[in-house]
Amino acid sequence: MILILSPAKSLNFNINVHAKTLTSPAFIDDSKILVGELQKFSASQIAKLMKISDNLAQLNFERFQNFKTPFTAANSKPAIFVFDGDVYDAIDIENYTQQDLNFAQQHLRILSGLYGVLRPLDMMQAYRLEMSTALKNGKNKNLYQFWQEKITNYFNEELKNDAEKIILNLASEEYFSAIDGKKINGKIINVIFKEKKGSDYKIVGIFAKKARGLMTDFIIKNKITTVKEVKKFNVENYKFMQEFSDENNFHFYR
Repeated sequence: MILILSPAKSLNFNINVHAKTLTSPAFIDDSKILVGELQKFSASQIAKLMKISDNLAQLNFERFQNFKTPFTAANSKPAIFVFDGDVYDAIDIENYTQQDLNFAQQHLRILSGLYGVLRPLDMMQAYRLEMSTALKNGKNKNLYQFWQEKITNYFNEELKNDAEKIILNLASEEYFSAIDGKKINGKIINVIFKEKKGSDYKIVGIFAKKARGLMTDFIIKNKITTVKEVKKFNVENYKFMQEFSDENNFHFYR
């Protein structure tokens, strides 16, 4: 079973890293192509492209200008430690054992507008590039066109070594859309988290993000590799709802 998460916009490069072995992103050469395009942009052009403030645009202008390889401990840190947001706040990375990190490295993948796919211990440099950004590159009009075939083929290769041939989708629609689901040689299970609101259950964004992190943490700490075990997730009062679920959509309500 392969878990898929979205990245976070916020990054924390001051966190202590206690992983013994660090790795390189699979698509670093493709990342360099994108950075090469972005290095042609001025700060004001980045602000317009990404629809961000002038201050954020200046920060990311400097990030792209300073991007360099190879990645080292001096200029990079592993993805699972760096991403910082509602999803990642719920992942207890600071207390992970080496066994936890090894399991995460084998089963967790993070989609990225700049890096395509990241394993938890893949080194990365600071960036901002959302998957929905309309960055043109050659014949590609946007990042979806740039990444989709590469990412889809990547996961099909991963699934060859996965006993259950299952992708557990804990990513947002923006990022999971970078995968061509029709060409995936396995089963995709989408996970939906809802909250009780009056007499009904509804998706609440901030809680759904945290729940994705909680489930990721639950799976890693308990070394879960089967769908049957995923259904046992009951952290912070979430409960699997069989009556609302089917083989491709798992609903957890509270």
